[in-house]
Amino acid sequence: MDGDGTQDARGTHANPVPRPAGPPEVPSVPPRPAGAPGMPPLPDGSAFLTWLRTPRPEALPGVWRFGHRPRPEEEPERIPGRQLFSGALIAFLVGWLIWSLLWNGYLGGWWLLPLYAMIPDSWAEPHSFAAVVVVYAYYVLIAGLIMVGVGRLGRWGEIWRRYGPPAWRRAPRAAERPPAPEDDPATWPALRAAGAAEAADRLAADARAGLMRDVDHARISRAWQGVQSGRHPFATFTGTVLSHGAAACPHPSGARDLPARQARHDLLTGQVRLGTTADDARNPYAYRGTGLALGPELLGTSLVAVGPAGSGKTGAVVRPLAESLCLHALAGRAAVVVVGAAGVGAGPADAYDVVVRIGNPDSVYDLDLYGGTTDPDEAAAVLAEALVGDLADPHPGNDSRRATTVLAQLLGPFRAVHGRFPSVPELRGLLDGSPGPLAELRRGLTETGQESLLRELDARERQMAHPGDVGGVLADRVALLDRPAFAGFFDTSGQSRPFTLKALDHPVRVRVDLPARGHADASRVLARLVLAQFTASVTEREDRSLFACLVLDDATGVITPEAVRGIQRLRSANAGAVLTLRTLDDVARPLRGPLLGTVGCRMALAGLTPWDGQDFAEVWGKEWTEARDVTDRQIIAESPAGKAWHAVRRAITGKAPTARAVTVRQVERERWSASELAHAMPAGHAVLSLTDVRGEHAPPLLVDLRG
Repeated sequence: MDGDGTQDARGTHANPVPRPAGPPEVPSVPPRPAGAPGMPPLPDGSAFLTWLRTPRPEALPGVWRFGHRPRPEEEPERIPGRQLFSGALIAFLVGWLIWSLLWNGYLGGWWLLPLYAMIPDSWAEPHSFAAVVVVYAYYVLIAGLIMVGVGRLGRWGEIWRRYGPPAWRRAPRAAERPPAPEDDPATWPALRAAGAAEAADRLAADARAGLMRDVDHARISRAWQGVQSGRHPFATFTGTVLSHGAAACPHPSGARDLPARQARHDLLTGQVRLGTTADDARNPYAYRGTGLALGPELLGTSLVAVGPAGSGKTGAVVRPLAESLCLHALAGRAAVVVVGAAGVGAGPADAYDVVVRIGNPDSVYDLDLYGGTTDPDEAAAVLAEALVGDLADPHPGNDSRRATTVLAQLLGPFRAVHGRFPSVPELRGLLDGSPGPLAELRRGLTETGQESLLRELDARERQMAHPGDVGGVLADRVALLDRPAFAGFFDTSGQSRPFTLKALDHPVRVRVDLPARGHADASRVLARLVLAQFTASVTEREDRSLFACLVLDDATGVITPEAVRGIQRLRSANAGAVLTLRTLDDVARPLRGPLLGTVGCRMALAGLTPWDGQDFAEVWGKEWTEARDVTDRQIIAESPAGKAWHAVRRAITGKAPTARAVTVRQVERERWSASELAHAMPAGHAVLSLTDVRGEHAPPLLVDLRG
């Protein structure tokens, strides 16, 4: 039944009703396509070639060079618009006044003498057409000269360029000419010049076909540098390129890119863009509005970023830098170790070759407590720095040498007896002075005839009786690692897969997750351990062409006197460290100045406290600047007319007539004061100073990390 109570004429399936006769229904047919469906587009390398051919001029440190257009060092003088229009109007009125005075004869007829001198007397007859044309042409010439003069005086040309039709339409960029074949980077001219034309043709064909990426280009360029330096044979390189093309010389992991990218990278210059330099008067004019980027040449002097939680240290600094270093590792240029709390935004696990999850039973890799060394003295020095480095006296000459001696007195005999270093429970028992482990160790040394090591053990037992023995402190710190959560870690029996920082001779990507939740003290010990092993390993590398970098998110309790000295040595070893802190209060007061003086790149993020800002203000120093003092002096009228005019002016403006005096002088002021760093920095911004490995530096720059 329909809504009005009548039966549907079509009936039901059980009792069909025939349709009434009528014209047949025309089925709905989609419109005919204009052409045959096309095939999927073939891979196109135009985007890659455009990226490769984009100019990257030399620029100041920290400037994003990709497509950069250099600016002048000094800001050109720009007249305010109100002053510009008022000056143009006054100039026009002056020109009009001059013409009016000339036309009406108030200035005499001298300006007509050239006209009378040039025209013949026959043209001066009345109603002569030639005379009329010449006279009015002369008038136009004089008026034009007056307008040109007052136009230059009133800057009419600048008004035309700033507010006229040239400013309405954006000037199109000049069409860039394609580079010559010998200068085109897409044709690999270096390979052709060296006699590898076939390999260059293969790479150029893959680039045009869209089979090459920026990582491939950087990786093959790095391999070619190895051929030029003699590390790789020429025939092997060309054969690999001819066989595999853009996939030649792969990373040991086989990966050719990261699973995802969040920052802008330019592997041709090695830069990663962090933000945009603010258009602020405190920034040098050449930096204003340019991209701010970091690369290995800047990270080689190390970076310290200080800012409260939520200021962007991890998301705007650590994550882009870790991502960039991982790309460099895939290109065979760098080795990176990223250390942070489990779950921080250091990138997905797929972006790393080795992921050490300390305290997580599902971790595939373990951490070598002794850094992969077989020397007991070296192992003792690194381990002592990790355990009690934060307790050492920051002043020179007072370090953790006593703790190093205590550990060496135990590690040497233990390795001589067992052929390995002790595990965490065994080391804790030896440091506690338990009679069982020490007696067993003495028995083993006696059986093997190790007299010198027996004397080391005797000295350890004598020191244990003194009240100031550091062994008890070491035992307490080792106890932080002797917890059930770490039962399967720091194994020395060879049954696990320990990672050692000796592997930084290779382009490896490592992430170490610290167990910050519930084990804050143990995490600080492990962070100091990784930093100590890193500084000890990279300075001993034979091949320093590979850039090594340690990214340590939250370096609270990690900065020690030995750590500062280790960071100082990184620059000469083609290595660097990136450290973040919530506040400089996490660093001992005597170490704050040396830390900020050691690193070349210093970053203060929004939300900094005034006392932290004071330390940055001191290290950034002062500069000479121009100070303008403006003084308003009230004008006293003497005559009755002047007093009347002043009364009218005061009634109109509401202010007494004053005369302004401006005094300009050179003064020395802080580049950024503690108050400005604490209160004048907008949210999402940071002040960053830079120094590269060649010694070139950039002053503190206000950077928008969100741009």
